[in-house]
Amino acid sequence: MEEIIMNLIVHSGEVRSYSMEAIQCAKKGEIDEAKELIEKASTELSEAHNVQTSLIQKEASGEKTEISLLMVHAQDHLMTSMTLKYLASEIIEIHEELRKR
Repeated sequence: MEEIIMNLIVHSGEVRSYSMEAIQCAKKGEIDEAKELIEKASTELSEAHNVQTSLIQKEASGEKTEISLLMVHAQDHLMTSMTLKYLASEIIEIHEELRKR
């Protein structure tokens, strides 16, 4: 179980890293690079979501998952990363619009 949880944390961490890097690129006017990084973040988010979905499916089929501090941390990490990716996409869009003016 720890390996599955660590996969969730690792993929979520990649989402966060790519999203933050994308924001920095957007601030420098590197919009295309920022969008590429958001795509990478999306790919990592899909991987993290797949891990989470497998855990949910196991529990739905009757296989209970032990709630540990590590599991709580992984879920928190995922939700924070999802929010950051969404905000990074919005920030990139704002920078793109500002550069057009």
